Amino acid sequence: MATPRVIAGTARGLRLQDVPGNVTRPITDRVKEALFNILGGDIIDAAMLDLFGGTGSVGIEALSRGASFVRFCDKDRGAYATIQKNLERTRLAHLAEVRNRDAYTLLRQPSDRQFEYIYIAPPQYKQMWIDALKELDKNPGWMTNDAWVIVQIHPVEYETELEFQFFSEFEQRRYGSTLLVFYERNMPEA
Repeated sequence: MATPRVIAGTARGLRLQDVPGNVTRPITDRVKEALFNILGGDIIDAAMLDLFGGTGSVGIEALSRGASFVRFCDKDRGAYATIQKNLERTRLAHLAEVRNRDAYTLLRQPSDRQFEYIYIAPPQYKQMWIDALKELDKNPGWMTNDAWVIVQIHPVEYETELEFQFFSEFEQRRYGSTLLVFYERNMPEA
């Protein structure tokens, strides 16, 4: 797989360092470009929580395109160090925070800020994305009222019978062996 790169914005064209070993599955440029075409200009001045950050490619792309802040979370020390190096390389570190911790532990804590976008791309075939969504549903304070939660999984992992109190699926996009599932925040009835 090719080394990830920043596609657009202030860090356009810069190649990102890979995480040592075989612990991550970086998003392809094709999928990342499609994702940010969907998000469009709404990413400008938005805050993103990038869970299971890996190389940091998605959050760094968001920052390069004008996001105001990204918090990265990955419990793997190699991924943690790689995200920090990639933020320094792209000169975007001042807009980010990197936490070397378990995503579920983070989501169980009281939220210290809200995010317009929460990106969940865990290791494949372990149903970790479902566990992350369940934790987020128990603690919705991490989401703004108009938040989107975006899950990146292999299509065979998808489950249709999932229901959550605080967000609902509204879109899916498949790109080869990658499925993006989009959820939006449910607004309470007046």
